[in-house]
Amino acid sequence: MPYAIVLKCADDSAAPVLNLWQEAASFETSPSMQALNYSPHLTLAVYDDIAASSLFAATERIFGDMPPLSIEFSGIGHFPNEMLVLWARPADDRVLRRIHSAIHAEIDPALCHEHSRPDRWQPHCTIAMKIPASATEEALKWAAETPARFTLVFDAVDCVSFPPVEILKQVKLLP
Repeated sequence: MPYAIVLKCADDSAAPVLNLWQEAASFETSPSMQALNYSPHLTLAVYDDIAASSLFAATERIFGDMPPLSIEFSGIGHFPNEMLVLWARPADDRVLRRIHSAIHAEIDPALCHEHSRPDRWQPHCTIAMKIPASATEEALKWAAETPARFTLVFDAVDCVSFPPVEILKQVKLLP
């Protein structure tokens, strides 16, 4: 079972993403993001094999005294996998990349899933992750026409296992 470190938005600022989840779900066979039963989030790192204690300790050191993060988003990107993935694009990802680097300074990047490693990671907030090939063209047209300009306040960092998503440890980001 994989583990992940994620920034979570559980306050009212999540509304624009929840609306995008509903709209993008129309391209899926079943709504992928609502099925997670988890708040809008930004995954910082994924690990297949790591001691939970290492994950928890690194998360505490990096995020223990960090205030909530306001991240502005400015459009929709996509990953052309077997199933199309749509995601909200941060307008400026420098803070996220610094946080990502801090994680990899604490935990060997070689332990991380290849798409979460420093040379491959793309900061994003997933909107839909299971769009079949038959709906790709229509979904990409929708993504290009949807402004997706909003700000999320990330107020917690979770260490989770999945699937299903289970919070193993949470660090609240306090002002």
